[in-house]
Amino acid sequence: MSSSPLRLRVTALLTAALACLSAGIAVALPAAAVATSDGVVINEIESDDGKNPDWIELVNTSSAAVDISGWIVKDDDDSRTDAIAAGTTLAPGAFYVFTKPAMTFGLGKADAARLFRPDGTTLVDSYGWTAHATVTYGRCPDGVGGFTQTTTSTPGATNVCAAASPTPTPTPTSTPSPSPTSALPPSGAVVVNEVESNGGDPDDWFELVNTTDAAIDLTGYEVRDDGDAADHRYELPSGSILPARGFLVVQKSVGSAPGFPFGLGGADKVRLFAPDRTTLIAEAAWTAHAATTLGRCPDGTGELRETVAATKGAANACGVPVAINEVESNGGSPDDWIELVNRSHAEISVAGMVVTDSETTKNRYTIPTGTTIAPQGYLLLQKSAFGFGLGGADAVHLFDRDGTTEIDATSWTAHAGTTWGRCPDATGAFADTSASTPGTANACAGDPPAAEAWPGGASVRVLDQKNEYPDANLSGLDVADGTLWAVENGRGRLHRLVADGDAWGQAPGWADGKALHYPNGSGRVDAEAVTAVGDAVYVGSERDNDDNKVSRPAVLRYQPSATASELTATAEWNLAADFPGLGANSGIEGLTWIPDAWLSARGFVDATTGAPYDPARYPGHGDGLFFVGVEGIAAVYAYALATDGSFARIATIASPFPVVAEVQFSRDQLWIVCDDACDGRIATYAIAGAGASAGTFQQTHIYARPAQTANVANEGFALGDACIDGVTPTFYADDARTDGFSLRSGTLTCTDASPTPTPAPTGTPAPTGTPQPTGQPSATPTPSATLAPTAGAAPSAAALTTATRGGLQAPASAVPGQAVTITVPAAVPGERVHMWMFSTPTDLGTATVSAERTVAAIIPAGMATGVHRIVVTDAEGAVLGWTEITVGAAVLASTGDDGAAFAPVALAAVLAVLLGAGLLRRRRSVSLVL
Repeated sequence: MSSSPLRLRVTALLTAALACLSAGIAVALPAAAVATSDGVVINEIESDDGKNPDWIELVNTSSAAVDISGWIVKDDDDSRTDAIAAGTTLAPGAFYVFTKPAMTFGLGKADAARLFRPDGTTLVDSYGWTAHATVTYGRCPDGVGGFTQTTTSTPGATNVCAAASPTPTPTPTSTPSPSPTSALPPSGAVVVNEVESNGGDPDDWFELVNTTDAAIDLTGYEVRDDGDAADHRYELPSGSILPARGFLVVQKSVGSAPGFPFGLGGADKVRLFAPDRTTLIAEAAWTAHAATTLGRCPDGTGELRETVAATKGAANACGVPVAINEVESNGGSPDDWIELVNRSHAEISVAGMVVTDSETTKNRYTIPTGTTIAPQGYLLLQKSAFGFGLGGADAVHLFDRDGTTEIDATSWTAHAGTTWGRCPDATGAFADTSASTPGTANACAGDPPAAEAWPGGASVRVLDQKNEYPDANLSGLDVADGTLWAVENGRGRLHRLVADGDAWGQAPGWADGKALHYPNGSGRVDAEAVTAVGDAVYVGSERDNDDNKVSRPAVLRYQPSATASELTATAEWNLAADFPGLGANSGIEGLTWIPDAWLSARGFVDATTGAPYDPARYPGHGDGLFFVGVEGIAAVYAYALATDGSFARIATIASPFPVVAEVQFSRDQLWIVCDDACDGRIATYAIAGAGASAGTFQQTHIYARPAQTANVANEGFALGDACIDGVTPTFYADDARTDGFSLRSGTLTCTDASPTPTPAPTGTPAPTGTPQPTGQPSATPTPSATLAPTAGAAPSAAALTTATRGGLQAPASAVPGQAVTITVPAAVPGERVHMWMFSTPTDLGTATVSAERTVAAIIPAGMATGVHRIVVTDAEGAVLGWTEITVGAAVLASTGDDGAAFAPVALAAVLAVLLGAGLLRRRRSVSLVL
């Protein structure tokens, strides 16, 4: 996946709730599951004709006929069951109008139109509004543009839309001809005006605005994000006209619809280049996703900031990003209350704003001077402060400082059973919540279960050099026999990494990795996932980047022992037939292998037979199954891959996430990873031994990302296979290259089961004519690199003065053997530093400073109790900072089954010990303390 941090992608992004915002602002509605549309989308909506029935128009944007028989059409009421008649097929480019008598409901002032598959739960497309259109709502251009107000109602025909204007000026009586593509527009004429980087309707998009009085033809202009690789470029198609004083929306590709093939990240750019591919016409950059969108305020000229709401193809909503979020009207604790939420990523002052109930002139409360709301935080207003009670049929209004400009409002006709709040939190429509949550995020029906704390170290450290992976596309990871395998999706490369001190570098002969090709030697593999089995490496791919608009979800087999600088696959299993309609950027993201013996010993059930899995049923598949994570469907599939290129799906495992970014098998568990789209959560699965789910993989835990880590686009995840002194390393690949770094490591708490070593797996046999791996175990473990001790004298105690404290931070107390994280503000990320403890100088070793300016050290086992000082010096011995720490008596770490207690673990120092002990050997011999 050419990726976007935090990006909820094609199938995940139509779950945003209808926001109760200013009139006419549209947002998406929630749905349990989302499918690709096969090119069929909602195109025009009539909700208030007055003389004729309401209607919803569909259009087929694809090049093939689509059978829409039985598809369900709903408004915002999930109980609707109105179905499209049997035998209804929509030809390419054809329209279909759904209205009475098949449509049994009417469309309201604040409502939605939604299209579902025949199951009534798989959402295909949706559009919501908070006020009737003057005429109708329609896409401009048909099928692919954003929704806007039309000028003529055209059921069953091409939409008629006025050229949008960033300011409410009269429409010109004539439209000047577009500027010819050979003449570049004046500087500042084309501006990136609004950006949706975190998944919109139906995915990422950006909007251009024309600040001049002449239309501009952008045909042939090139769009890029912050990358320059071929799969990060998109040429605007013929007819890309930016109207005078108007807008042009450029959409990420969805299904067969045209659009840019890459996602927009949390820290990213949108760049528009002239047809010469070198002249930069317009650019916008940002450092974090917006809760809504990023837009210029005022349109075309202002700074890019967080908007109040997405206004795709229309003037930006530049109001205050504060909203009413939850209301207790029936006596809470201690009484009625009102909660406000800050939707933005910046602190906002709400001092002087006015809150009222339904009696807007009588019951008025002015928020006191100095009141602010933290970024994405909450402000709780109690009845004791605002002075009036809230009734069973009442309302809450929020006005700006002038006391008359309404920012937000909500009303209800009866007390809620719990509270009245937005679902999803902060952005959704109001509904009864599932629990009262004053001052915190709303609890809503259907919310995913709360994540448990990560069972390991709270922080991670950087392993690579800055910009070592210049294309910012490092993706899947796997650990095997002292090697960390990594794939890069943009350039299509396989990297073989080995420990180099406390960093990881390319193995000899693997400088900058090796380019990957398909079996015929052609193509540029969009390598997203990797797993090593026996002496082969298998790569999961979404597509051929030389033909990046066509889905090609494939598993490819490579022999990494080849000495050539490029690798050609020895086999390919193209799974496209199993995933019809899968988007080119929605395919395989995770890949792992599980031995048949392990599956059979636990009674794994073959879903095709309903009986225990019998490996003999699938001749030629080797001695294990491949588990493939598909991003766009958010599920994992077990496959038997045969030597003749055929395959058989054995089971499907649903995930709790909107996307699947990585899959790993380790410690008798299947690990399913979601990237920044889910705040970096990871779910674990085990085969149930009893009950109705016996023999199937069932979820056991959902873990949050390590507490001190940023929410970045971790599309790769791997674990060491041995457990030394209670910890094993974890590895993360950041597809967005946050802060210039792509590879990081943390730790996981574990316990060594010390089983008898098992032979290495053979995996899937090679196709006929290709030598098969022998699968023989090594006589001795493959050695791993060991950190060499670093020489250097301890700093003088006289150097530890108030002036040299340097703002260094460490835990106030620790025990011998405990790992501590030290923050060194004076250090530079990537710098090598030395750590000491005083009074008697004790060498704690060296470490590389992380991007967060942290290092880790272990309190020595023999350290005396009492107050000590931790000191960090640079490579020349100069003191960067120091602080006190109290060492207590050593205690035994708690163990048990609930995962509630974990001993603190080290990062750099512990990893050094683990590497020296051969921790990364692929031997499935460790069980996790859970």
